Amino acid sequence: MPIHSSFRNASPAQLAAMLQDARDYTLALFERFQAAGLDDPARLPYLAIVNPPLWELGHIAWFAEWFVLRGAATSHPATAQSPCLLDAGDRWFDSNSVAHATRWTLDLPDSATIKSYAAEVLNRILEKLAHTPDDPTALYPFRLVLAHEDMHGEAFAYTLQTLGLTAPTILAGISLPGTRGSSAAPRDLHFAGTTFQLGSPETHEFVFDNEKWAHAVQLPAFSISSTPVSNREYRQFILEGGYDELQFWSVAGQAWLANTKRTAPRYWQRDGKLCERYGITVALPDDEPVRHVSLHEAQAYCRWAGRRLPGEAEWELAALSGQAALPNQPALSGQPGFRWGDLWEWTSSPFEPYPGFTADRYLEYSAPWFGTHQVLRGASFATRARIRSARYRNFFMPDRDDIFAGFRTCAIS
Repeated sequence: MPIHSSFRNASPAQLAAMLQDARDYTLALFERFQAAGLDDPARLPYLAIVNPPLWELGHIAWFAEWFVLRGAATSHPATAQSPCLLDAGDRWFDSNSVAHATRWTLDLPDSATIKSYAAEVLNRILEKLAHTPDDPTALYPFRLVLAHEDMHGEAFAYTLQTLGLTAPTILAGISLPGTRGSSAAPRDLHFAGTTFQLGSPETHEFVFDNEKWAHAVQLPAFSISSTPVSNREYRQFILEGGYDELQFWSVAGQAWLANTKRTAPRYWQRDGKLCERYGITVALPDDEPVRHVSLHEAQAYCRWAGRRLPGEAEWELAALSGQAALPNQPALSGQPGFRWGDLWEWTSSPFEPYPGFTADRYLEYSAPWFGTHQVLRGASFATRARIRSARYRNFFMPDRDDIFAGFRTCAIS
């Protein structure tokens, strides 16, 4: 099983290779911040949508130490069975107790010290993993910390874009301009009304708490686009006054427009022909899915087009029934034509718990965000292949347009 295969059922040896790969990826991206001098939080302007990279690197290592080496039963402070390898580690890197705005002013050690700490944690984890049985319960914390680091790796990738820094070589071919665009003409895929089992079936594989468990959802017949909305399609929305005609925008969307002064997606130039990608001005590929759009923009486009966003159950049914455009993974059987894997896709579903929800060991992974965040489905070009799943539920605030997100539409019945 290669490092791109699913982490959810990986063996100890496979997890070891994945953990090392995740760290190599993290450090390759961190070096871009370091080269720009932005590993020093004091030189980085405060932004509500990112973390200081030095703090984030320390947090990744601290989280791994907490759940694997310190044997914490949950993320509650009282459950750790040993102290942190860094004397002030808990005070610095526990995201539950360290407020976001304070992460710029902490008395953090320098990059070399935090890199050394991260290396020591990983080495001890790999040593422990080598003596861990191939058992789902025993491997749960290793899988959790791997997924956590991969998520932060994607956050590093969009932070580089946010700060206008050059993409490192490790991202070449997956997040540089013009890659993975599709010239396939969009078409509607039709699904009959059915009772669909939304969520993960009970399994011995790793499952995130917000995916538990599969439950029956009654879905009327629906038609969903085979592809996400493209730059060409979105440009037409702009040319026809999409950002000027307020009837296309919700009340929240109008407030977002007034606050951001947006007249096009983030990083676009107003003519819709050029955009900024990792600090470089490039031609905007017509057939590439539109990216860096907020939920408000996606909803406004849908109203203009006479369409709607899919609910997450519709999206999941279509993804599991269609042909998944996933690197290094086989196509799913069933109705052909549904493609995903380029961008996260906004849905019409607020992020809410499935029936019978119970938080897992990482208590704050899902529960604090129910009711305020919106569900996105799929994966972006910067999502590591091993954590991609048609059942994976991502979630962000509706106003976020810095993430690698787009959308597709459904016909209105």
